[in-house]
Amino acid sequence: MSANLAGMKIAILATNGVEQAELEEPRKALDEAGATTVLASPDGKSIQAMKHDDKSTTFEPDKSIGDLDPDDFDAVLLPGGALNADTLRVDKDAQKFVQAIDRAQKPLAVICHGPWLLIDAKLVKGRAMTSYHTIEADLENAGAKWSDEKVVRDRNWVSSRKPDDIPAFNKEFITLLGERNAKPRAAAASR
Repeated sequence: MSANLAGMKIAILATNGVEQAELEEPRKALDEAGATTVLASPDGKSIQAMKHDDKSTTFEPDKSIGDLDPDDFDAVLLPGGALNADTLRVDKDAQKFVQAIDRAQKPLAVICHGPWLLIDAKLVKGRAMTSYHTIEADLENAGAKWSDEKVVRDRNWVSSRKPDDIPAFNKEFITLLGERNAKPRAAAASR
């Protein structure tokens, strides 16, 4: 994971019940690669993370989701956790944000139960994806092509199943971002 993500800004959408490892570990990898990460919750208030079924740490968001402008971001990360994902899936600001990111063909990375937001935002039809196994039917019923793999990349999307898959997830997401970040620099250099 040696991609240079300097100058890239990544939005992370999460709320109470987020799986700690699925927020913390990808964020750390993105920050170490040079990206700027911005954590946003629906109300801008503290987020109670979980370690599976147990409460763990809290995270302080940088903004509320409604205050984010998709034009200011290069990508979005959607960590899982069933409670987190179930709340975000019906959040209209979160739906609009991911729709705008996808419309602009910017990278979108999702893990575990995170795809629920993409289902409610009507974005998964025809997409190759993976997720936590308990939402396989939800994705298939919404038109996604689900497979049980550590990581699936479909154009500008990267998806993974669970915390054990985070190393593969981080590698694929950072590779995608690195490819995107190299294009503007290559274009500028050729002028």
